Amino acid sequence: MINWFSKFLDQSSDFLAPRKGLLPLIGIGLIILNFVLVSIFPDGFLIETNLFLHLGIIVALIGQMLAWAL
Repeated sequence: MINWFSKFLDQSSDFLAPRKGLLPLIGIGLIILNFVLVSIFPDGFLIETNLFLHLGIIVALIGQMLAWAL
């Protein structure tokens, strides 16, 4: 289990090191997707919880922290 996680971290850091802005862009895309869904659909689980908004903020923040560390 630990070997798998270590290998995953190595591969993901190798992938994300030259693409420092990828995760923040994905986060911004999720935030925009949430805005579009709220504008189009009045009700629903995704709209009431703002799931994509919260997920986008988390992904963007993690992307910023990883970009700074890498």
